[in-house]
Amino acid sequence: MTADLNLRTATPTDRPAIERLWLMFKHDMSEFVGGVPNPDGAFRSERLEAAFSDSVDWAPYLISLSDRPVGFVFVRGLSRPTRVLNSFFVVRGVRRAGVGLWAVREVMARHPGEWEVAFQENNGRAVRFWRRVGEEFAPGAWTEERRPVPERPDLAPDCWISFRYPNP
Repeated sequence: MTADLNLRTATPTDRPAIERLWLMFKHDMSEFVGGVPNPDGAFRSERLEAAFSDSVDWAPYLISLSDRPVGFVFVRGLSRPTRVLNSFFVVRGVRRAGVGLWAVREVMARHPGEWEVAFQENNGRAVRFWRRVGEEFAPGAWTEERRPVPERPDLAPDCWISFRYPNP
């Protein structure tokens, strides 16, 4: 399957597809953060807006399988010493087929250096996936810590993994 995968910087032309994927992402995440849509049926989209802004600190990526969009990755902190994998989504139809791991490796190879990724501890699949990323990308050289969610004292702290890629 990975032979048919493509990861590229998203353009304004890709935005409608990523906005639809964003709704699926936010729907999936609502199970873990208790979010519900706005009255118009959309979810909060500040990170989507930031990813498509003119900021040199952000980069949106589109993951495609052949000609079909199957996910996205938003990176922030590009002008800082530590990059943050801010938002990450792969559609359910291709999960557990290596797409996610492939996409993370592709993105991090484009921006080598220090990385951080946040996830929710009550999302068992994310816990397993991101710990696997840490161990595969920086064997024995990654850390995990809990950090409060800014402006959301009602939520459990996020888990954050940190590592360097490529690992020296």
